[in-house]
Amino acid sequence: MEKRNLSDSGAAPEKKTGERRLSAARSSFGALYRKELSDHLSGFRFYLIFGILLVVSIASMSGAISSIRSAATSSSSSTDTATNEFLFLKLFTTGSSSIYSFTTFIAFLGPLAGITLGFDLVNSEMNQGTMNRLVAQPIYRDSVINAKFLAGFTAIAMMIFALGFMITGVGLVVVGLQPGIEEIARLIVFLIYASVYTAFWMGLAMLFSVLCRHAATSALASIAIWLYFSLFSSLVSSGIANLLYPTSDINGYSNSLANYKLALGLQRLSPYYLFGESSSTILNPSVRALSITSSSALSGAVSSYLSFGQSLLLVWPHLTVILAMTLIVFAVSYVCFMRREIRA
Repeated sequence: MEKRNLSDSGAAPEKKTGERRLSAARSSFGALYRKELSDHLSGFRFYLIFGILLVVSIASMSGAISSIRSAATSSSSSTDTATNEFLFLKLFTTGSSSIYSFTTFIAFLGPLAGITLGFDLVNSEMNQGTMNRLVAQPIYRDSVINAKFLAGFTAIAMMIFALGFMITGVGLVVVGLQPGIEEIARLIVFLIYASVYTAFWMGLAMLFSVLCRHAATSALASIAIWLYFSLFSSLVSSGIANLLYPTSDINGYSNSLANYKLALGLQRLSPYYLFGESSSTILNPSVRALSITSSSALSGAVSSYLSFGQSLLLVWPHLTVILAMTLIVFAVSYVCFMRREIRA
């Protein structure tokens, strides 16, 4: 009985010590998170990229409003009730002849926002000599990298949701269309996905910020990868598919299906293509398939819109891949930062 009391009395101080360490880690992480978020929200860089996205969002919204008005006028005289549905989502998927849609701008400029916020998160403090002072404080080292990433993700989410709610409010006032529950759910899923997609590029830029000594090098490396996936990935995918399964020779007809599947699979390695394909599916309920569908699969199918759950199941692999890629680049950044030697 005495031995049990001695062991219990020895375990109590260890438990209290662990609780104090956990409380200290949480307080240090909270202080670092608030500091990093304040730096983002008060910096000129954040307002510059937000201003660019705001201008292009207003431009795309003006083109979408004119298209929606003409569509609403034609659908109001139609007896088919299905044509009157989901007009509100066209604010985000419709542009004009001279301007792209909101989703297209987010797909192309969202990576630029993430790279801008993340390319010098680590190496700038190392070059200025503030990182060694920071890690010399009684805080856990992993709290530094965790706070930087989470604060950047919060700033990105605030930016994306502000733009989405701005377009929603203007659409309600100008167009006068009230979104339904399903449209709101689709919009929220899209905004969350756009935030994760932009955070992936911020995590990639932060990885190069950890690996590269100079901020210019990390920015150039991140921009090079962004330009490849945005502009040249489809060309490379088509070239590889045409090389392995040529469609111009005598076997062109038999190779056409294999050529398409290989090109599509290679293009889906690009986060830019994954985001474009999934966002168009989430915001456009008329999209029923993401690849070639046989006539036997279409026989007996009801011609109608997909429900929100079915559309989400259709693009769930895309959402999972983007989230996994974001976590992978952050995990690599975390490991590299924890193993990096920081000297005065």
